[in-house]
Amino acid sequence: MKFFFPDSQDLVDPSFDFEKETRSDQRLRHRDDLYAHEVFSEPAYDGVLVSKASVDGKVGESGRYTLAQRHRLLRVGVRDFFRLNGRPLETMGDCGAFSYVKEEYPPVTVDEVLDFYAECGFDYGVSIDHVILAYRPELDRTLPGADFVPEELRRRQEITQELAVEFLRKHQKRHSRFTPVGVAQGWSPNSYAEAVKALQKMGYEYIGLGGMVPLKTEEIMACLEGANEARRPQTHFHLFGVTRPDHIARFHKYGVVSFDSTSPLRQAFKHDRENYYTLDGTYSAIRVPQVEGNASVQKRIVAGEIDQGEARRLEQACLRALRGYDKGSCPLNQVLAPLREYDCLFDGRKDRTEDYREVLVDRPWKHCSCSVCRQIGIEVVFFRGAERNRRRGFHNVFITYQRLHRELALLRREA
Repeated sequence: MKFFFPDSQDLVDPSFDFEKETRSDQRLRHRDDLYAHEVFSEPAYDGVLVSKASVDGKVGESGRYTLAQRHRLLRVGVRDFFRLNGRPLETMGDCGAFSYVKEEYPPVTVDEVLDFYAECGFDYGVSIDHVILAYRPELDRTLPGADFVPEELRRRQEITQELAVEFLRKHQKRHSRFTPVGVAQGWSPNSYAEAVKALQKMGYEYIGLGGMVPLKTEEIMACLEGANEARRPQTHFHLFGVTRPDHIARFHKYGVVSFDSTSPLRQAFKHDRENYYTLDGTYSAIRVPQVEGNASVQKRIVAGEIDQGEARRLEQACLRALRGYDKGSCPLNQVLAPLREYDCLFDGRKDRTEDYREVLVDRPWKHCSCSVCRQIGIEVVFFRGAERNRRRGFHNVFITYQRLHRELALLRREA
Protein backbone atom coordinates (compact mmCIF):
# COMPACT_ATOMS: atom_id res chain seq x y z
CA MET A 1 0.00 0.00 0.00
CA LYS A 2 1.60 3.24 -1.19
CA PHE A 3 0.89 6.80 -0.06
CA PHE A 4 1.40 9.50 -2.69
CA PHE A 5 1.66 13.06 -1.40
CA PRO A 6 0.01 15.59 -3.75
CA ASP A 7 2.24 18.55 -4.50
CA SER A 8 1.01 22.09 -3.92
CA GLN A 9 4.47 23.67 -3.66
CA ASP A 10 4.54 23.45 0.14
CA LEU A 11 8.10 23.99 1.38
CA VAL A 12 9.69 25.26 4.59
CA ASP A 13 12.59 27.63 5.07
CA PRO A 14 15.40 25.99 7.10
CA SER A 15 16.85 29.42 7.89
CA PHE A 16 13.72 30.62 9.69
CA ASP A 17 14.39 31.79 13.27
CA PHE A 18 11.32 31.00 15.37
CA GLU A 19 12.11 33.35 18.26
CA LYS A 20 13.10 36.36 16.15
CA GLU A 21 10.75 35.34 13.31
CA THR A 22 13.32 36.31 10.71
CA ARG A 23 14.94 34.46 7.83
CA SER A 24 18.27 34.60 6.03
CA ASP A 25 18.83 37.49 3.63
CA GLN A 26 20.62 35.04 1.33
CA ARG A 27 17.68 32.64 1.08
CA LEU A 28 16.40 31.66 -2.37
CA ARG A 29 13.14 29.77 -2.12
CA HIS A 30 13.63 27.37 -5.03
CA ARG A 31 17.19 26.59 -3.94
CA ASP A 32 17.10 26.61 -0.14
CA ASP A 33 13.58 25.73 1.01
CA LEU A 34 12.82 22.08 1.74
CA TYR A 35 10.13 19.66 0.64
CA ALA A 36 8.69 17.29 3.23
CA HIS A 37 10.84 14.39 1.98
CA GLU A 38 13.94 16.54 2.61
CA VAL A 39 12.89 17.47 6.15
CA PHE A 40 12.61 13.93 7.51
CA SER A 41 15.39 11.42 7.99
CA GLU A 42 12.83 8.61 7.45
CA PRO A 43 10.31 8.32 4.58
CA ALA A 44 7.08 10.33 5.00
CA TYR A 45 5.42 8.94 1.84
CA ASP A 46 6.09 6.65 -1.10
CA GLY A 47 5.68 9.08 -3.93
CA VAL A 48 4.72 12.53 -5.16
CA LEU A 49 1.60 13.29 -7.20
CA VAL A 50 1.75 16.35 -9.45
CA SER A 51 -1.30 17.88 -11.10
CA LYS A 52 -1.02 19.36 -14.57
CA ALA A 53 -3.70 21.87 -13.58
CA SER A 54 -1.46 23.21 -10.80
CA VAL A 55 1.54 23.41 -13.09
CA ASP A 56 -0.44 25.23 -15.80
CA GLY A 57 -2.57 27.34 -13.42
CA LYS A 58 -2.77 31.09 -13.16
CA VAL A 59 0.22 32.78 -11.57
CA GLY A 60 -0.44 33.86 -8.00
CA GLU A 61 -3.17 31.34 -7.21
CA SER A 62 -2.63 29.24 -4.10
CA GLY A 63 -0.75 26.04 -4.82
CA ARG A 64 -0.09 27.05 -8.42
CA TYR A 65 3.25 27.21 -10.18
CA THR A 66 4.87 30.41 -11.33
CA LEU A 67 5.87 30.58 -14.96
CA ALA A 68 9.51 30.09 -13.95
CA GLN A 69 8.66 26.98 -11.91
CA ARG A 70 6.66 25.53 -14.77
CA HIS A 71 9.50 26.03 -17.23
CA ARG A 72 12.01 24.53 -14.82
CA LEU A 73 9.85 21.44 -14.21
CA LEU A 74 9.51 20.82 -17.94
CA ARG A 75 13.21 21.46 -18.50
CA VAL A 76 14.76 19.33 -15.75
CA GLY A 77 12.00 16.76 -15.18
CA VAL A 78 10.02 15.80 -12.11
CA ARG A 79 12.80 13.95 -10.29
CA ASP A 80 15.31 16.81 -10.50
CA PHE A 81 12.67 19.44 -9.79
CA PHE A 82 11.65 17.77 -6.52
CA ARG A 83 15.20 16.66 -5.74
CA LEU A 84 14.15 13.00 -5.67
CA ASN A 85 17.31 11.53 -7.15
CA GLY A 86 18.77 9.02 -4.73
CA ARG A 87 15.44 8.64 -2.94
CA PRO A 88 13.18 5.60 -3.41
CA LEU A 89 10.14 7.75 -4.25
CA GLU A 90 7.86 7.33 -7.24
CA THR A 91 6.06 10.02 -9.22
CA MET A 92 2.52 10.21 -10.56
CA GLY A 93 1.04 12.84 -12.83
CA ASP A 94 -2.65 13.64 -13.16
CA CYS A 95 -4.82 16.27 -14.81
CA GLY A 96 -6.33 17.92 -11.72
CA ALA A 97 -9.94 17.20 -12.69
CA PHE A 98 -11.37 19.15 -9.74
CA SER A 99 -9.93 22.35 -11.26
CA TYR A 100 -12.32 22.09 -14.23
CA VAL A 101 -15.23 20.27 -12.58
CA LYS A 102 -17.66 23.08 -13.52
CA GLU A 103 -16.77 22.99 -17.20
CA GLU A 104 -18.75 21.10 -19.82
CA TYR A 105 -15.70 19.23 -21.09
CA PRO A 106 -12.10 18.80 -19.88
CA PRO A 107 -10.03 21.72 -21.22
CA VAL A 108 -6.96 19.59 -22.01
CA THR A 109 -6.30 17.17 -24.84
CA VAL A 110 -4.88 13.67 -24.62
CA ASP A 111 -1.82 14.72 -26.61
CA GLU A 112 -1.13 17.63 -24.23
CA VAL A 113 -1.36 15.34 -21.22
CA LEU A 114 0.84 12.67 -22.78
CA ASP A 115 3.43 15.33 -23.66
CA PHE A 116 3.38 16.60 -20.07
CA TYR A 117 3.91 13.14 -18.57
CA ALA A 118 6.66 12.27 -21.05
CA GLU A 119 8.55 15.58 -20.74
CA CYS A 120 8.48 15.43 -16.93
CA GLY A 121 9.42 11.74 -16.78
CA PHE A 122 6.65 10.46 -14.49
CA ASP A 123 6.49 6.83 -13.37
CA TYR A 124 2.68 6.83 -13.63
CA GLY A 125 0.37 8.93 -15.81
CA VAL A 126 -3.37 9.27 -15.19
CA SER A 127 -5.85 9.48 -18.06
CA ILE A 128 -8.10 12.53 -18.40
CA ASP A 129 -11.31 12.30 -16.39
CA HIS A 130 -14.41 14.40 -15.69
CA VAL A 131 -15.42 14.33 -12.03
CA ILE A 132 -18.90 13.19 -11.03
CA LEU A 133 -19.85 14.97 -7.81
CA ALA A 134 -22.92 12.95 -6.94
CA TYR A 135 -23.59 9.88 -4.85
CA ARG A 136 -26.85 8.25 -5.90
CA PRO A 137 -26.86 4.61 -4.73
CA GLU A 138 -30.63 4.45 -5.12
CA LEU A 139 -30.10 4.47 -8.89
CA ASP A 140 -28.75 0.92 -8.55
CA ARG A 141 -32.22 -0.21 -7.45
CA THR A 142 -34.29 0.89 -10.45
CA LEU A 143 -36.68 -1.40 -12.28
CA PRO A 144 -35.23 -3.83 -14.86
CA GLY A 145 -34.99 -2.16 -18.25
CA ALA A 146 -35.51 1.32 -16.83
CA ASP A 147 -32.72 3.89 -16.75
CA PHE A 148 -33.28 6.85 -14.43
CA VAL A 149 -29.65 7.97 -14.31
CA PRO A 150 -29.44 11.75 -14.89
CA GLU A 151 -28.01 12.57 -18.29
CA GLU A 152 -25.19 14.70 -16.83
CA LEU A 153 -23.87 11.81 -14.71
CA ARG A 154 -23.92 9.44 -17.64
CA ARG A 155 -22.33 12.06 -19.92
CA ARG A 156 -19.37 12.62 -17.58
CA GLN A 157 -18.74 8.91 -17.23
CA GLU A 158 -18.85 8.44 -21.00
CA ILE A 159 -16.43 11.35 -21.55
CA THR A 160 -14.02 9.83 -19.03
CA GLN A 161 -14.17 6.46 -20.77
CA GLU A 162 -13.82 7.86 -24.29
CA LEU A 163 -10.73 9.81 -23.23
CA ALA A 164 -9.35 6.71 -21.50
CA VAL A 165 -9.58 4.77 -24.78
CA GLU A 166 -7.72 7.51 -26.67
CA PHE A 167 -5.17 7.92 -23.87
CA LEU A 168 -4.22 4.22 -23.80
CA ARG A 169 -4.15 3.90 -27.59
CA LYS A 170 -1.83 6.89 -27.99
CA HIS A 171 0.29 5.83 -25.00
CA GLN A 172 0.93 2.48 -26.69
CA LYS A 173 1.56 4.09 -30.07
CA ARG A 174 4.15 6.45 -28.58
CA HIS A 175 5.80 3.63 -26.58
CA SER A 176 5.65 5.89 -23.53
CA ARG A 177 7.63 4.63 -20.55
CA PHE A 178 5.24 5.58 -17.78
CA THR A 179 2.55 3.20 -16.51
CA PRO A 180 -0.93 4.34 -17.64
CA VAL A 181 -3.63 4.72 -14.97
CA GLY A 182 -7.25 4.70 -16.08
CA VAL A 183 -9.87 6.57 -14.06
CA ALA A 184 -13.23 5.19 -12.97
CA GLN A 185 -15.90 7.80 -12.28
CA GLY A 186 -19.30 6.81 -10.91
CA TRP A 187 -22.27 7.77 -8.78
CA SER A 188 -22.99 4.43 -7.07
CA PRO A 189 -21.42 1.01 -6.39
CA ASN A 190 -22.79 -0.46 -9.61
CA SER A 191 -21.69 2.47 -11.77
CA TYR A 192 -18.12 2.22 -10.42
CA ALA A 193 -18.20 -1.51 -11.15
CA GLU A 194 -19.30 -0.85 -14.73
CA ALA A 195 -16.55 1.74 -15.14
CA VAL A 196 -13.95 -0.75 -13.89
CA LYS A 197 -15.21 -3.40 -16.32
CA ALA A 198 -14.94 -0.96 -19.23
CA LEU A 199 -11.39 0.12 -18.29
CA GLN A 200 -10.21 -3.47 -17.91
CA LYS A 201 -11.66 -4.30 -21.32
CA MET A 202 -9.60 -1.43 -22.76
CA GLY A 203 -6.45 -2.94 -21.25
CA TYR A 204 -5.91 -0.99 -18.00
CA GLU A 205 -4.53 -2.89 -15.02
CA TYR A 206 -4.03 0.12 -12.75
CA ILE A 207 -7.26 2.03 -12.14
CA GLY A 208 -7.80 5.15 -10.08
CA LEU A 209 -11.19 5.64 -8.44
CA GLY A 210 -12.11 9.33 -8.65
CA GLY A 211 -14.83 11.57 -7.27
CA MET A 212 -14.80 10.02 -3.79
CA VAL A 213 -13.39 12.97 -1.82
CA PRO A 214 -16.83 14.23 -0.63
CA LEU A 215 -18.09 10.73 0.30
CA LYS A 216 -18.40 9.37 3.82
CA THR A 217 -16.31 6.36 4.76
CA GLU A 218 -19.10 3.81 4.40
CA GLU A 219 -20.09 5.27 1.04
CA ILE A 220 -16.51 4.90 -0.14
CA MET A 221 -16.45 1.32 1.09
CA ALA A 222 -19.71 0.52 -0.69
CA CYS A 223 -18.28 1.83 -3.98
CA LEU A 224 -15.04 -0.04 -3.40
CA GLU A 225 -16.92 -3.25 -2.75
CA GLY A 226 -18.84 -2.80 -6.00
CA ALA A 227 -15.67 -2.02 -7.95
CA ASN A 228 -13.89 -4.99 -6.42
CA GLU A 229 -16.59 -7.37 -7.63
CA ALA A 230 -15.69 -6.33 -11.18
CA ARG A 231 -11.93 -6.36 -10.58
CA ARG A 232 -9.73 -8.95 -12.25
CA PRO A 233 -6.94 -10.50 -10.13
CA GLN A 234 -4.20 -8.53 -11.91
CA THR A 235 -6.02 -5.18 -11.59
CA HIS A 236 -5.06 -2.76 -8.83
CA PHE A 237 -6.83 0.34 -7.53
CA HIS A 238 -5.65 3.82 -6.55
CA LEU A 239 -7.88 6.08 -4.42
CA PHE A 240 -7.74 9.75 -5.41
CA GLY A 241 -7.90 12.21 -2.51
CA VAL A 242 -8.86 9.63 0.10
CA THR A 243 -6.93 8.79 3.26
CA ARG A 244 -8.36 6.46 5.90
CA PRO A 245 -5.45 4.77 7.75
CA ASP A 246 -7.88 3.00 10.08
CA HIS A 247 -9.44 1.20 7.12
CA ILE A 248 -6.31 -0.11 5.41
CA ALA A 249 -7.37 -3.73 5.92
CA ARG A 250 -10.60 -3.13 4.02
CA PHE A 251 -8.81 -1.17 1.31
CA HIS A 252 -6.41 -4.07 0.88
CA LYS A 253 -9.29 -6.54 0.71
CA TYR A 254 -10.83 -4.55 -2.15
CA GLY A 255 -7.67 -4.33 -4.24
CA VAL A 256 -6.38 -0.89 -3.28
CA VAL A 257 -2.60 -0.61 -3.60
CA SER A 258 -2.18 3.17 -3.36
CA PHE A 259 -3.89 6.41 -2.38
CA ASP A 260 -3.14 10.12 -2.17
CA SER A 261 -4.38 12.94 0.03
CA THR A 262 -3.47 16.43 1.22
CA SER A 263 -5.76 16.15 4.28
CA PRO A 264 -2.95 15.56 6.80
CA LEU A 265 -1.23 18.75 5.64
CA ARG A 266 -4.38 20.86 5.33
CA GLN A 267 -5.81 19.84 8.70
CA ALA A 268 -2.79 21.42 10.38
CA PHE A 269 -4.23 24.88 9.66
CA LYS A 270 -7.72 24.33 8.22
CA HIS A 271 -9.44 22.21 10.88
CA ASP A 272 -10.97 23.92 13.89
CA ARG A 273 -9.52 21.45 16.43
CA GLU A 274 -7.71 18.46 14.90
CA ASN A 275 -4.46 20.15 13.91
CA TYR A 276 -1.68 17.94 15.33
CA TYR A 277 -1.65 14.19 14.65
CA THR A 278 -0.38 11.40 16.87
CA LEU A 279 -0.47 7.68 16.18
CA ASP A 280 -3.62 7.36 18.28
CA GLY A 281 -5.44 10.68 18.03
CA THR A 282 -5.26 14.42 17.41
CA TYR A 283 -4.74 17.66 19.34
CA SER A 284 -5.71 21.26 18.77
CA ALA A 285 -2.92 23.65 17.90
CA ILE A 286 -2.55 26.74 20.10
CA ARG A 287 -3.61 29.94 18.37
CA VAL A 288 -1.17 32.81 18.81
CA PRO A 289 -1.79 34.94 15.71
CA GLN A 290 0.80 37.44 14.57
CA VAL A 291 -0.29 41.00 15.21
CA GLU A 292 1.70 42.23 12.22
CA GLY A 293 1.07 39.28 9.93
CA ASN A 294 -2.57 38.33 10.52
CA ALA A 295 -4.92 40.03 8.04
CA SER A 296 -8.05 39.79 10.20
CA VAL A 297 -6.27 41.21 13.26
CA GLN A 298 -4.81 44.06 11.21
CA LYS A 299 -8.24 44.85 9.79
CA ARG A 300 -9.70 45.16 13.28
CA ILE A 301 -6.78 47.32 14.44
CA VAL A 302 -7.34 49.71 11.50
CA ALA A 303 -11.07 49.77 12.32
CA GLY A 304 -10.25 50.74 15.89
CA GLU A 305 -11.72 47.56 17.37
CA ILE A 306 -8.38 46.39 18.79
CA ASP A 307 -5.63 48.42 20.43
CA GLN A 308 -2.41 47.55 18.62
CA GLY A 309 -0.20 48.05 21.65
CA GLU A 310 -2.35 45.80 23.82
CA ALA A 311 -2.42 43.16 21.09
CA ARG A 312 1.37 43.17 20.87
CA ARG A 313 1.70 42.94 24.64
CA LEU A 314 -0.59 39.90 24.85
CA GLU A 315 1.00 38.24 21.83
CA GLN A 316 4.46 38.41 23.38
CA ALA A 317 3.13 37.37 26.79
CA CYS A 318 1.64 34.22 25.27
CA LEU A 319 4.85 33.32 23.45
CA ARG A 320 6.99 33.88 26.57
CA ALA A 321 4.64 31.81 28.72
CA LEU A 322 4.47 28.92 26.25
CA ARG A 323 8.23 28.75 25.82
CA GLY A 324 8.70 29.05 29.57
CA TYR A 325 6.25 26.21 30.15
CA ASP A 326 8.17 24.03 27.70
CA LYS A 327 11.38 24.70 29.68
CA GLY A 328 9.65 24.07 33.03
CA SER A 329 9.88 27.66 34.27
CA CYS A 330 6.23 28.71 33.86
CA PRO A 331 3.23 26.94 35.49
CA LEU A 332 0.29 25.88 33.36
CA ASN A 333 -2.21 28.37 34.80
CA GLN A 334 0.12 31.23 33.89
CA VAL A 335 0.08 29.99 30.29
CA LEU A 336 -3.66 29.45 29.94
CA ALA A 337 -4.58 32.87 31.35
CA PRO A 338 -2.82 35.05 28.72
CA LEU A 339 -3.88 32.63 25.97
CA ARG A 340 -7.53 33.11 26.94
CA GLU A 341 -7.09 36.87 27.17
CA TYR A 342 -5.50 37.00 23.73
CA ASP A 343 -8.20 34.69 22.34
CA CYS A 344 -10.85 37.09 23.61
CA LEU A 345 -9.06 40.03 22.03
CA PHE A 346 -8.80 38.69 18.49
CA ASP A 347 -11.73 36.24 18.44
CA GLY A 348 -13.51 35.34 21.67
CA ARG A 349 -16.29 33.35 20.03
CA LYS A 350 -15.04 30.06 21.46
CA ASP A 351 -13.24 29.23 24.69
CA ARG A 352 -10.38 26.91 23.69
CA THR A 353 -8.90 26.68 27.18
CA GLU A 354 -9.61 22.97 27.65
CA ASP A 355 -8.21 22.11 24.22
CA TYR A 356 -5.06 24.03 25.10
CA ARG A 357 -4.86 22.43 28.53
CA GLU A 358 -5.02 18.97 26.96
CA VAL A 359 -2.17 19.52 24.49
CA LEU A 360 0.00 21.32 27.05
CA VAL A 361 -0.47 18.67 29.75
CA ASP A 362 0.20 15.79 27.33
CA ARG A 363 3.13 17.54 25.54
CA PRO A 364 2.88 15.29 22.44
CA TRP A 365 5.83 17.02 20.76
CA LYS A 366 8.08 15.64 23.51
CA HIS A 367 7.14 12.06 22.61
CA CYS A 368 7.35 12.38 18.82
CA SER A 369 10.48 11.16 17.05
CA CYS A 370 9.88 13.04 13.78
CA SER A 371 12.47 15.58 12.64
CA VAL A 372 10.06 18.51 12.92
CA CYS A 373 9.22 17.91 16.59
CA ARG A 374 12.84 17.21 17.46
CA GLN A 375 14.01 20.40 15.78
CA ILE A 376 11.41 22.99 16.84
CA GLY A 377 9.79 21.47 19.93
CA ILE A 378 6.72 23.26 21.27
CA GLU A 379 6.73 25.65 18.30
CA VAL A 380 5.13 22.87 16.25
CA VAL A 381 1.81 23.31 18.09
CA PHE A 382 1.70 27.10 17.65
CA PHE A 383 -1.04 27.99 15.17
CA ARG A 384 0.95 30.92 13.85
CA GLY A 385 2.35 31.74 10.41
CA ALA A 386 3.19 29.49 7.48
CA GLU A 387 6.56 28.25 8.75
CA ARG A 388 5.05 26.65 11.88
CA ASN A 389 1.73 25.63 10.33
CA ARG A 390 3.35 23.97 7.34
CA ARG A 391 5.87 22.12 9.51
CA ARG A 392 2.97 20.83 11.60
CA GLY A 393 1.36 19.71 8.35
CA PHE A 394 4.57 17.89 7.40
CA HIS A 395 4.52 16.23 10.83
CA ASN A 396 0.93 15.09 10.16
CA VAL A 397 1.99 13.61 6.81
CA PHE A 398 4.81 11.74 8.55
CA ILE A 399 2.44 10.39 11.23
CA THR A 400 -0.09 9.34 8.58
CA TYR A 401 2.65 7.31 6.91
CA GLN A 402 3.61 5.76 10.26
CA ARG A 403 -0.03 4.83 10.89
CA LEU A 404 -0.27 3.30 7.43
CA HIS A 405 2.72 1.06 8.11
CA ARG A 406 1.43 0.14 11.55
CA GLU A 407 -1.80 -1.10 9.95
CA LEU A 408 0.13 -2.93 7.21
CA ALA A 409 2.24 -4.67 9.87
CA LEU A 410 -0.95 -5.84 11.59
CA LEU A 411 -2.20 -7.18 8.25
CA ARG A 412 0.99 -9.13 7.72
CA ARG A 413 0.82 -10.64 11.20
CA GLU A 414 -2.79 -11.67 10.71
CA ALA A 415 -1.96 -13.21 7.33
